[in-house]
Amino acid sequence: MQLKFSPEEETFRDEIRSIIAKVPEDLRERSAAGQLNFPEDMVTVTRVLNEHGVATPGWPVEWGGKDWTPIESHIYREEMALAHVPDLLAFNVGMIGPVIAQFGSQEMKERFLAKTANLDIWWCQGFSEPEAGSDLASLKTRAVRDGDHYVINGQKTWTTLGQYADWIFCLARTNPDVKKQAGISMFLFPMDTPGVELRPIQLIDGGFEVNEVFFNDVRVPVENMVGNENEGWTQAKFLLGNERSGIARIGHTKVKLAAAKQLARETATADGKTLLDDPLFAARLAEVENELLALELTQLRVAASSADGKPNPASSLLKLKGSQLQQAATELIADIAGPDSLPVSSIDGGGNGSADVTSPEWAQLSVPTYLNYRKVSIYGGSSEVQRQIIDKAVLGL
Repeated sequence: MQLKFSPEEETFRDEIRSIIAKVPEDLRERSAAGQLNFPEDMVTVTRVLNEHGVATPGWPVEWGGKDWTPIESHIYREEMALAHVPDLLAFNVGMIGPVIAQFGSQEMKERFLAKTANLDIWWCQGFSEPEAGSDLASLKTRAVRDGDHYVINGQKTWTTLGQYADWIFCLARTNPDVKKQAGISMFLFPMDTPGVELRPIQLIDGGFEVNEVFFNDVRVPVENMVGNENEGWTQAKFLLGNERSGIARIGHTKVKLAAAKQLARETATADGKTLLDDPLFAARLAEVENELLALELTQLRVAASSADGKPNPASSLLKLKGSQLQQAATELIADIAGPDSLPVSSIDGGGNGSADVTSPEWAQLSVPTYLNYRKVSIYGGSSEVQRQIIDKAVLGL
């Protein structure tokens, strides 16, 4: 089966490739090796793409967005992945930027959007709490009006890359006496505001990607509330809808499967052949490749049917299967590494291999990467939630 794009779409692909080629090659090599320098590399790639007008394609055109078709957006994401260009910071590009463009005042748009697009401001997300994850509407962080400020107290958790953030977009309860979804507002404030405390959380892969954030009498100007009081739940649903765009990450899985195939071709077995010659392993690899092709065809059909801008509940199929295939690809690479993947204790907190281990660096990183990818079946809507949506909205059961 062959995927075929129109001549106009192939021309668009060439244009995207020419822009991507301007991202420094050494940066793309670090991205391919899982060795990005944070935060410098993220800033560099964002500003290169923003200079050429493709950092925020999903935003309104008047604020730097592109009037692309869903198929063009698919091509853009795929070419970025195939060229090892790291994902742009989702908190800026896919989350708070579109929210400010949709719900913010004109003053707020002029104040934040250009800086958000260029990563002059690094945002983090203050949504999840210890007792409000999948049931986000149960959040307990409070914001109480005090003159021309709100005073915020509470705690957030799993705040990804918060250690690099300049600002946070935070949900807080402004009315505890109404239905829980109806009493939430969204606030923007700097991470160095007095009363904000950040504590790192070490993950199972040994890294420090996420954090806890505590708010102790944090004073936030009234004008830093997005939209109107108690409308934060509407804004949060809008944001989460954007977060799920392209979440199947088909291009990234293609790259990992290609790496797995090459590594298997280079890995010798006891009989003197390569791992790729092993019929069981070859069948396993082919199965994942076929499932990925089927997922890509499904994504293109969903994209074509979503051209009116309305959400398609079938996107839950993409999220569910995309998560499974991302995890399957990282598991393949860890299995190829075999015993060389074991010395995970020699991986430092930044995810870099240790010089005192003789196994290849890709093998040292394979298990930490595999462990890190356990998260993809949770963020953006857990697999359990996606199955419920498919059950009701797609199958009508």
